[in-house]
Amino acid sequence: MSEISLYRNGSVYSTVDPYATAMIVENGQVAWIGGEAAADSLQDARMNVIDLDGALITPAFVDSHVHVTETAQSISGLDLGSARSVQDVLDAVSAHAAQHERVVGRGWDESGWDEARVPSAEELERASGGKDVYLTRVDAHSGIASAGFAAKLGLPTDTGSLTGEQHVAARQSIANYTAAERAQMQKLALEHFVSRGFAAVVENAAPHIAGREDLESLAALTRESGESLPAVYALWGELARDELHARELVDSFGPDVVRGLAGDLRIDGSLGSRTAALREPYLDAPGETGQLYVSADDAAAHFVACTLAGVQGGFHVIGERGLDVVIEALEKAAGIVGIEKLKGANHRLEHVEMADDAHIEALASFGVTVSMQPLFDAYWGVPGGMYEQRVGAERASIMNRVGTMLAAGIPVTFGSDAPVTNHSPWETAAAAFNLHASSARISSKAAFIAQTRAGYRAVRESNPLLGQLGPSSPATFAIWEPWELSVQTPDERVSAWSTDTRAGTPVLPTLENGSPECLRTVKNGVTLFDKL
Repeated sequence: MSEISLYRNGSVYSTVDPYATAMIVENGQVAWIGGEAAADSLQDARMNVIDLDGALITPAFVDSHVHVTETAQSISGLDLGSARSVQDVLDAVSAHAAQHERVVGRGWDESGWDEARVPSAEELERASGGKDVYLTRVDAHSGIASAGFAAKLGLPTDTGSLTGEQHVAARQSIANYTAAERAQMQKLALEHFVSRGFAAVVENAAPHIAGREDLESLAALTRESGESLPAVYALWGELARDELHARELVDSFGPDVVRGLAGDLRIDGSLGSRTAALREPYLDAPGETGQLYVSADDAAAHFVACTLAGVQGGFHVIGERGLDVVIEALEKAAGIVGIEKLKGANHRLEHVEMADDAHIEALASFGVTVSMQPLFDAYWGVPGGMYEQRVGAERASIMNRVGTMLAAGIPVTFGSDAPVTNHSPWETAAAAFNLHASSARISSKAAFIAQTRAGYRAVRESNPLLGQLGPSSPATFAIWEPWELSVQTPDERVSAWSTDTRAGTPVLPTLENGSPECLRTVKNGVTLFDKL
């Protein structure tokens, strides 16, 4: 006999009943949602009754852009996110090297340091006592190596940060895990995601990140773990030459592993590492306009190949010149396969931080989904922050145009780019609500949808009920500690905060003073994480 669970005496986020306080789960599905009076009449001896004591139930979240193994590295390795100077980095390296055979770290961000430089290869060599050191920048597009480690790989030691293929070679060389170590790290990261209320993540894998072996390991882990870990949807960032090649790439990983040839398939790099492709030079690096890794012709061939193969295609793109290349590629692809067929493929782009009006209009016309990271804006869009340093205040003020894209009809989903930003759905929602460009801000409800239903739709998940709670929907949800709830809108012309339930809109946590803690995460009726 299957267990029936009745959750009551809390709040349930559901459009079926905006005032719901109770929910029944049976056979991995939501069987009923309603109020306390009805729960009294339905409760019987068969049920496991859980008193929520004011806690909130929501659909579990989807993180639409993660790097699982790298997230584990940030959890278990040297985290330099709190470093505020060159000396902070060197002190952290010295302390870590005293207890480890090599120093693998990430998260440094020199844009907020007083010194206009990063630690030198020789400084890292001395700090580590001669041990191998490689430290990846917060955006994961560049890194710094100790002199000895760089010499082993034949890399320069006098250029500051390593970018491009040099960065890829260094990062992959130092992260040479055994199969057992890799699987253990991946499990650590996935368990961390469920502790934050995520029941699904989208792995953005690519040859230049952790490589094929890493994705194969992740696929094996999730397959063997069954329902005990979050769902993992994988995107593989490799160019397809033609339809046959696209099919071969997807099939080579086995059935149901790769959802698309997209994700971190790079058109360009990042603003922090000055590798995002710009139309005009970087303000703090005259003459530099970033890097283009893929031509418009090759990108068009990729879109055509994926469209004909029935595979979702896409790219990582940040700078406006990089986005120019994507739009040109989409136009060429539409001329070959036809606009309707291209739109039907549901191609996607990652990041899209510097889209102008023409870009947005074009993306809407091609039916492209955009996966964005609002926390980028929270971290680097502050006055005097990295965005302003790289491109100036005027251009920085019109970045991450989430609301404009949604208004144009572009489907938008959110991710953390973990480990680049904190993997917190509520912090992401707060960042989208408080984007520095007021015209780009969205309501908390829209930010919530971008991390639930929209996340599943972005990977073309066939079950239309995923990401919401209602009768017959999968019992995939998270429970959050009791918190002040309200209806919230970023429109300055109306009240931004409301607790008036007559609006008929489900309420969400107010996020002015932090985020609620996850107490339980459930996927298809199976509890993955529990502090309740």
